[in-house]
Amino acid sequence: MNRHTPGQPDGEARVRYLDGDFQVIAPGSFVRCAVTGRAIPLDELRYWNVDLQEAYADPATALARHQEMVAKG
Repeated sequence: MNRHTPGQPDGEARVRYLDGDFQVIAPGSFVRCAVTGRAIPLDELRYWNVDLQEAYADPATALARHQEMVAKG
């Protein structure tokens, strides 16, 4: 995994979400939750959707987004 390392910028990172991993495209210390807009420190990032390329703050938010997408068809 390409995690945040000391000395990198403290702004928002650009990340490519992969199956079971993610790749930092542009350095930063956090990404934003696609649902809540909350900042998620890269070392705490655990939930994302590869197909939508979205990060989620917690499992409940990830589940809510999944249910929303299933309902849309």
